[in-house]
Amino acid sequence: MLWIKRIVFVFALAPLAMCQAADEKYKAGEHYDVLPQQVRTANPEKIEVNEVFSYTCGHCFNFQSEVHAWVKKLPQDVDFQSTPAIWQSKMEPYARAYYVAKILNVLDKVHMPIFEAIHLQKKPIKTEVDFAPFFAAAGVEAKTFSSAFNSFGTTSLITQSKSRVRAYKVRGTPEIIVNGKYRVSTTKAGGFSGMLKVADFLIEKERAAKTK
Repeated sequence: MLWIKRIVFVFALAPLAMCQAADEKYKAGEHYDVLPQQVRTANPEKIEVNEVFSYTCGHCFNFQSEVHAWVKKLPQDVDFQSTPAIWQSKMEPYARAYYVAKILNVLDKVHMPIFEAIHLQKKPIKTEVDFAPFFAAAGVEAKTFSSAFNSFGTTSLITQSKSRVRAYKVRGTPEIIVNGKYRVSTTKAGGFSGMLKVADFLIEKERAAKTK
């Protein structure tokens, strides 16, 4: 008779699960996409939020003020990451600059200045030589910058970035990937604020799943 009790228990839970799904404020396919295969995160102990961006993307530049304010309020169990999109070879120098800034621990000093130079000052920032002044202003010696820009380590990060963006199925920038499972775009979420609200929802969803 034990198997009968188990069947009854499963059917008793089914309506509850259906109600919970129906009550969700944001729905897969409508407000966000579920990735066909989960992508490994940097820290499995935390819930990862990964912003996919490009320095040349005007929408990404406009998104920075909102996302930076949002990140400051994230709880300790959330790990915020960023991944530069690289769809063409001409996008690679921008990604290199980003990873070099992380490696040399000056991202907070060069990230927004690069964005502003491109989108506000309309400067032609395209090559290693163009990026060098930003790092010099951050106190990085020219030789140190050039060595890091062309290092094997930076090249490896570029390769990983390309692979990650492909796995994320990113279609534009900016987009947010939550815990390697969900892709949030402005199109489906309804703008920048919508993206962050959907991301908050998915963070809670993942947190609840971890506690079960």
